[in-house]
Amino acid sequence: MSPWRLLKAEVHSSFENMAIDEAILETRIRNRIDNTIRFYQWNPSAVSIGRFQDVQREVELENCREFGVHVVRRISGGGAVYHDSDYELTYSVVAKQEDLGSYDVAENYQLICNGLIEGIRGLGLEADYSQGDRRNCPNVTIKGRKISGSAQTIRKGTILQHGTLLINVDLTRMFKFLKTPIHGDCADWKHRVDEKITSLTRELRYSPSLLEIEEVIIQGFKRALKIHLIKNTLSEAESRLADRLKAAKFSTESWNLKGKFST
Repeated sequence: MSPWRLLKAEVHSSFENMAIDEAILETRIRNRIDNTIRFYQWNPSAVSIGRFQDVQREVELENCREFGVHVVRRISGGGAVYHDSDYELTYSVVAKQEDLGSYDVAENYQLICNGLIEGIRGLGLEADYSQGDRRNCPNVTIKGRKISGSAQTIRKGTILQHGTLLINVDLTRMFKFLKTPIHGDCADWKHRVDEKITSLTRELRYSPSLLEIEEVIIQGFKRALKIHLIKNTLSEAESRLADRLKAAKFSTESWNLKGKFST
């Protein structure tokens, strides 16, 4: 197997981030690049929604507009996610299914998530893989609390899996932008969610640096996937395609609000 490409963490808008992920996927399908692991952050903060979700049911759109929080539709499945510009590191893995050794969706989910689990272990924490259910994609937990959620899409034998790793959590801010099926008052709902999610800061009792987190996750992916990573950058073709996808798709209301995209 050829060495995999590593794209170290950069900060982009939500529209740019989703355009870059799809550009990498399409370019890998054509065999013009190697399998790729990418890290990134979001600025401004954003809400991403799954490919087939109804944005009106999932997102507090007026609050997002008021506070300058982007709303973007992913090409992957899964639910609505709040991406805080300060409190999250996001990863994406783009690879041929044959290079992962399996065409089984569940097996590949777990294999990729094992990279996160191995990385978290490098910080001295024990994490576990959760298979999810009909309403929730597989995720990574610590002591039963979710610390990383992922979503996936597959095109022509090539996987894009991307997901979050929570550095910290601000539930008050999160629920300003995400709609929740509240039964009871908001404080009660936050308490219940607080029992279901966690963060590296909460578990470590200190806030690790982005560089520290990125490095341990890199090493985790290398061990879990048994790969060699070479640091590189986007190709010119990927950058041009990402620019086109951002302009024509990911920055448009027709895609983000209605899921409609015209080439």
